[in-house]
Amino acid sequence: MKIIGRNREKDILSNCLSSKRPEFVVVYGRRRVGKTFLIKEYFNGQFSFYATGLSDEKTKGQLKAFHASLKMYGCTEKKVPEDWFEAFSRLRVLLETKEICRDPVSGRRVVFLDELPWMDTARSDFRSALEYFWNSWASSQEDLLLIACGSATSWIIKHMLKERKGFHNRVTRRIRLLPFTLKECEDLLLNNDIVMTREQIIECYMVFGGIPYYLNLIDSRLSLAQNIDELFFKPYGDLKDEYDELFYSLFKKPEKHLAIIKALSETKNGRTRQELTEIKEIGGGSVLTENLQELEQCGFIRRYTNYAKAANGAYFQLVDPFVLFSLRFMNSRKQSSWMEYIHSPSYNAWRGNAFEICCINHVSKIKAALGIAGVETMEYAWRSETSDPGAQIDLLIDRKDGVVNLCEMRFTDAAVEIDKSEYGRLTNRLTAFQKEAHPGKAIHMTLISANGLSKGKYASVFQNVITGEQLF
Repeated sequence: MKIIGRNREKDILSNCLSSKRPEFVVVYGRRRVGKTFLIKEYFNGQFSFYATGLSDEKTKGQLKAFHASLKMYGCTEKKVPEDWFEAFSRLRVLLETKEICRDPVSGRRVVFLDELPWMDTARSDFRSALEYFWNSWASSQEDLLLIACGSATSWIIKHMLKERKGFHNRVTRRIRLLPFTLKECEDLLLNNDIVMTREQIIECYMVFGGIPYYLNLIDSRLSLAQNIDELFFKPYGDLKDEYDELFYSLFKKPEKHLAIIKALSETKNGRTRQELTEIKEIGGGSVLTENLQELEQCGFIRRYTNYAKAANGAYFQLVDPFVLFSLRFMNSRKQSSWMEYIHSPSYNAWRGNAFEICCINHVSKIKAALGIAGVETMEYAWRSETSDPGAQIDLLIDRKDGVVNLCEMRFTDAAVEIDKSEYGRLTNRLTAFQKEAHPGKAIHMTLISANGLSKGKYASVFQNVITGEQLF
């Protein structure tokens, strides 16, 4: 099968194959984002050894599965290993055989351990055995490429990337696999013979969030609305229970993570850490800090700074489209089909919020459309503390070339029309920002609209207009 996108990741893997040293690569990212597919397809399934952990299995079951993989690749031992030290000892013997499969181009021995966190069951010696395997032997094998992969991002970060002992400084490369961009979504849909306009692809992204597995479930014979009904709202829908399964696959105890996500979903502008600590189900302290870091690493939330309070103005905001969609429509269960939601007030509110998230996740495309792809920038948000009526800016691009872009993001069925009332609201926001933030730079009002801007008396309020097409 064809690998869509992933050019940076393929380049990393290529460099590992041409490397003159042993490589220990960690691949991580949220469930269904395509980690296993990327590795298997890139290497065409030609591994010296491949094994995968099993969900909800204890140590005995994990060792049994690992033993089955060893036998498949040529190990002649008949008994299941007693522990992980014995299992990795057998793997070493297997990899030292002359008959072992090697990468046909580089000649490297490629070992792929998939869903690694699942192998680390309670009270097992898995981590110690893997550490010993790498330190005592694998780290001296110049032709060895060890790839560890897992969806349990919190485990990967804690035990492989941040832990001061064990695997600290052992990992040579890390690949954090992110959801597809709009352009990559378009490429995947075209590859699957699914015909959509770019406006429909944007709305598709606003529901499925650029997750390849979800996009591959779309039926080319149905409209986007019909697909959403089939996948989410029908009793047999493939994504009907995906929201809960997603978090329980990533975190061993996801209750606080879910509480944070729910709290952030209730306000599109995000909350401060202090505001989150005041919610009973969330609490505070180091546990909250760790939970926020894990959610950020998974790409569910972003941490952004208030432009006027750069030192202590941090907010946390939900930026995962699939999670937002699930919370707004699946958990409430107020309607039994997507068709009932379309053009309702809740649908329109969701669509505006989801499009803002889409824009935030495509800042690089916005910069390219503004002609500043090579200009150093910082992205902020801003809330007025004094203006009446209140004013806020959800995306603010602060540029090193002396300009600040204040972004207004709109997803409408037709071109955006600015009347006298809307003109007054926009200029009020601009005045409040100038008065409170004192940017000391030129300010460009910027519209990001799925269908552009309608010409009219008040359209000149915007210096820049970016269309949905340009987000691709």
